[in-house]
Amino acid sequence: MTVKIAPVQERMEAPKRLMEDGNGRKPQAARYVYLFSEVAEVEKRVGGDWPKVRGLLGGKGANLADMTRLGVPVPPGFTVTTEACNAYLAAGEQFPEGMWPQEVAAVRAIEEMTRRTFGGSERPLLVSCRSGAKFSMPGMMDTILNIGLNDEVVEKAIDRGNDPRFMYDLYRRLVQMFGSVVLDVPDEVFEKVITGYREKEGVQTDAELSAAAWQAVTARFKEIVRIHTGVEFPDDAYEQLRMATEAVFKSWNGKRAVDYRQAAGIAHDLGTAVNIQMMVFGNMGNDSATGVAMSRNASTGEPELEGDYLINAQGEDVVAGIRLTQPLQELKKEMPALYAEFEEIARKLEKHYLNMQDMEFTIEHGKLWLLQTRDGKRTAQAEVRIAVDMVEEGLITRQEAVRRVQPAQVDFFLHPQLDATASKASKPIAQGLNVSPGAAVGVIAFDADTAERWAKKEGRKVIMVRPETRPDDVHGMLAAQGILTSRGGRTSHAALVARQFGKPAVVGVSELDIDLDKRLMQVGELEIKEGEWISLDGTNGLVYLGQLPTVVPDFSNPYLLRLLSWTDEIRTLGVWANADYPRDAERARQYGAEGIGLCRTEHMFFETDRLPIVQQMILAKNVTEQNEAIAKLLPLQRGDFEGLFEAMDGLPVIIRLIDPPLHEFLPAYDLLIQELADLKVRLQHFHTMSEIDQALQEIRIKQAFLERVEALREANPMLGTRGVRLGILIPELTRMQVRAIFEAACKCAKEGIEVHPEVMIPLTAHVNELKTQQATLEAEAKAVMAEQNIAIDYKFGTMIEIPRAALTAGELAEVAQFFSFGTNDLTQTVFGISRDDAEAGFLVDYIQKGILPENPFATIDAGGVGKLMAVAVENGRQARPDLEIGICGEHGGDPKSIALCHQLGLNYVSCSPFRVPIARLAAAHAALGEFYRDL
Repeated sequence: MTVKIAPVQERMEAPKRLMEDGNGRKPQAARYVYLFSEVAEVEKRVGGDWPKVRGLLGGKGANLADMTRLGVPVPPGFTVTTEACNAYLAAGEQFPEGMWPQEVAAVRAIEEMTRRTFGGSERPLLVSCRSGAKFSMPGMMDTILNIGLNDEVVEKAIDRGNDPRFMYDLYRRLVQMFGSVVLDVPDEVFEKVITGYREKEGVQTDAELSAAAWQAVTARFKEIVRIHTGVEFPDDAYEQLRMATEAVFKSWNGKRAVDYRQAAGIAHDLGTAVNIQMMVFGNMGNDSATGVAMSRNASTGEPELEGDYLINAQGEDVVAGIRLTQPLQELKKEMPALYAEFEEIARKLEKHYLNMQDMEFTIEHGKLWLLQTRDGKRTAQAEVRIAVDMVEEGLITRQEAVRRVQPAQVDFFLHPQLDATASKASKPIAQGLNVSPGAAVGVIAFDADTAERWAKKEGRKVIMVRPETRPDDVHGMLAAQGILTSRGGRTSHAALVARQFGKPAVVGVSELDIDLDKRLMQVGELEIKEGEWISLDGTNGLVYLGQLPTVVPDFSNPYLLRLLSWTDEIRTLGVWANADYPRDAERARQYGAEGIGLCRTEHMFFETDRLPIVQQMILAKNVTEQNEAIAKLLPLQRGDFEGLFEAMDGLPVIIRLIDPPLHEFLPAYDLLIQELADLKVRLQHFHTMSEIDQALQEIRIKQAFLERVEALREANPMLGTRGVRLGILIPELTRMQVRAIFEAACKCAKEGIEVHPEVMIPLTAHVNELKTQQATLEAEAKAVMAEQNIAIDYKFGTMIEIPRAALTAGELAEVAQFFSFGTNDLTQTVFGISRDDAEAGFLVDYIQKGILPENPFATIDAGGVGKLMAVAVENGRQARPDLEIGICGEHGGDPKSIALCHQLGLNYVSCSPFRVPIARLAAAHAALGEFYRDL
């Protein structure tokens, strides 16, 4: 590598003062550099808009300038703006005109303040060069310390009585940081040298190395720089500063910074500022120290100072763990006056920034300096408690507290999480879609029956692993701790059921090869057998080998409950839940649901005591046999609905009539073919009549199933005989469901339970379908109420999940009393794609390449699906002004989709019980204007 060093004259050209040239005139070049003491000028430039100040100076620079204005002891310095960074990158990595002279002038201003000389051997001024973007990106960009040192400065300092070990330790840090950050020398090369000298001197840590060792290390480092770059390490202080400034600018486009911004959702065009600040040292004796502290406990949110420090150390020693740190409370004993001063500053900064602060400090010869403050990173529990406490302390409003807590943080309270320390120490073996958050640890079971048997009969914790799940796997899924599939997307069966029941799940792990015959799975060369332990991180979509410890958050957290009560005061959008069983309804109500927005009656049919009856109905040879099977289902359905009405006493319950095609209740066609073939082969090897008779009976049963499955097979079952179409073809089935609903409602009403049943007819495309089905069903409902001699408050409505239904919503609203958008199917039909096929195939590439901004099955497509919803809402309410409208797909738990529903004027969103608290917060955010969707 060849390094270009600018001529001395060019480097030193600068006006005598930062704002004036030699004749006292204002320079023509743009202003790129501001002293920390000039924050008022920056505010004036941007019209007093503090976010714009942060945008120009970066978060670090803005806060350093702000603290300087507040009178907090901050080492003097200046900031090179983000505009300079963007101009530098746009110009092919060339400083914009006027920037460098302004930077040199700013150094001169610091020299005047400190009475020190940058690059001088008498009272030398040393500075640090740090990045500082608008949004905090810890560790993502570059820092260089001790700029201004060279051989002469170090030698003269030692001659004046400074500790040689201290001086050479500073010098080697500069050469190492400069070499790795600015000159791209691999840091491992430097570390090898240090390791060698530790071994040579027989010591364990860097802190034990002698002055002679550090002097030799420094010389070796400079030799490494010369070998790797072809030039000497620059002795000129201004050249060090110029090259360091460039390195920080370039680090904005470094891979780790780009990856971090991508993950954090930070824009790539903001640029970074550069902060140049006088060095202060915590390693100048026992009256010096350095540390990092939070103004409140970052783990729990408790209102107490928390942090670590070291006596006689530099800042990176605390962060890097070179020495065993002391808890901050010990500083109270060792330096009580300085601790009290720091405590007062921490309170002052919290009151000023109205947030918990993360502060870096140094004590140099008994003088306290603040090097940085920023809003501190914290756990979900701490975020919630701090927000609530600050309301109680009068620092922020309830609205601001609600605004600060993010939906993902509320999600943390609802699911066990893998222990952070253990998961960091382990390497995941695979990664997939994080469709259902939380942690699950268990032994692998490759089928539902095994999962259920091991869990219920043997008391084992199980992870059910399948290529993909089907409705008849539900019993195993319910018994399992978590679910892992090699196929499927965010709205696959596995994903939907996992979210419904709060099961952590990772799906679509394409690198996972499952061999159900051999009862094992492979990830690359790793082979894992059934019964071995794995751990799932559903929050991040990660799979680990073995048992990782978990931490179970507590939803009864009083601070969370207080915060959620404030969301209910703010939001205007109702939050209901999708629940199929009384236990789900009870959980939903506990989490704050105001109704049931979707009860999927077909899920009840998959219960082990009912599935044979449903199959009997499907296999019936005539109407009489069919009706006999339907009659057997009536009391079972009635009992289901009684439990729901009891759990939701006083709240509405929307019950969707049977939706899926009938073949889903039968074994899969390919599976039946395989099983029949296996049975016929085995039959040839049986010898006893009992074995033969049993095999023949199994063949007859499976043959009957196969014939019915063949008769029911459709090229595209999603658009086939399902929903309202099935109800029209087999009216006895949906009449039975309505009878069960109203018999249960009448019984509960007589017992003093307030019931509000709402019957939902799915997949309507034409108003005549709705008229035909609703007339039949409403007649059945009235007949039941007449038999029971009681009137029930009820509604009939339909799902809007076909584009034609949305476009003709005005006609449908003349019949239906409510609409519920089935946004999963509506998205499929609007886009013309199968969600499972898309998520396992091209959709991933579409999102990665920016063809689609986000997964439309995770967040409602506002520009397409959202426009259809808007049409349906407007036309529906023109026909029926009091039309109740909600959504019941899993979009109902997505914060961005909730914001869209708020904007469209829906009455409610409905989501799985475990997402109800998240939806409550997201609905409050929408009311506060946190999201905006342009339709």
